[in-house]
Amino acid sequence: MWPMAKIINLETASTNCSVSVYRGTELLSLREDPSPRYTHGELLHVFMDQAMDEAGLSWEDLDAVSVSKGPGSYTGLRIGVAAAKGLCFALDLPLIAIPTLQSLAAQLPIETGVTIPMLDARRMEVYAAVYDSDLQETGPTRAEIITADSFAEWRAMGPVHLLGNGAEKCREVLTHSNFHFHAELQPSARELGLLAATKFSAGEFEDSAYFEPFYLKDFIAHKKKP
Repeated sequence: MWPMAKIINLETASTNCSVSVYRGTELLSLREDPSPRYTHGELLHVFMDQAMDEAGLSWEDLDAVSVSKGPGSYTGLRIGVAAAKGLCFALDLPLIAIPTLQSLAAQLPIETGVTIPMLDARRMEVYAAVYDSDLQETGPTRAEIITADSFAEWRAMGPVHLLGNGAEKCREVLTHSNFHFHAELQPSARELGLLAATKFSAGEFEDSAYFEPFYLKDFIAHKKKP
């Protein structure tokens, strides 16, 4: 039995500022700005209010809060997690954390082969993980420098679907016919809701006081050129 838990879901790991509200597996509302600008600071709380209004719910109706935990944008993740933890503390709600790359992989159901969701890092580097058709992680999340030999073990076994903005930089390097590119896809709160419903049903919650985003790599501040 799927619980009819009412969950607000926050996705801020990429440039897409995205908020959804679910009742069980039913999408009640979705607000997002997929523009290339990082608008989380300006729009996240606006979208949260709008999504709750469209869903016809009050804040007291919520049963949990879910957030995309990373990897991804350092600043984006901090904004999303701070908002999620604030709601949990204010409303005494459990916190659910969803791996960003898993929710991205959920956008493309497959029957054979693997999906490799990836987010652009710097130069020829991506944050990537490997998922099978059941959305089980079969290759660990890691920072990968793309070369002609990247993901060769998966390529040899069948179709490999590369998802997300990190896939674009792979087109000229990964030329085998088993590679399929879906660079237009990006993390969205739409997929977070279904994954969060599963975790809610299993009672898989985070400790709101100590939870931190999964950055994968340390943040490095770069000085602006004069």
